[in-house]
Amino acid sequence: MDILITLIIGGIIGWLGSLVMKTDAQMGIVANVIVGIIGSYLGFWIAGQMNIAGGNSIVRWAIAVGGAMVLIFILKALKIFK
Repeated sequence: MDILITLIIGGIIGWLGSLVMKTDAQMGIVANVIVGIIGSYLGFWIAGQMNIAGGNSIVRWAIAVGGAMVLIFILKALKIFK
């Protein structure tokens, strides 16, 4: 059950990140899930390096979506997304 919740939340985070970064038309559901999960880990790693604690759930969602946006930015720089 946990893996299903991870996939759903990852998809939502990836989709929100792609909306902000204007790549939502290029990304399918699988890409959204992958970017959401990897981007969340990236966001929490960056927040940990900056000593930013994710206290409440709104901050945690913002960190996760921010990580997805950073990952999409990197993928756009590598010309994977336009």
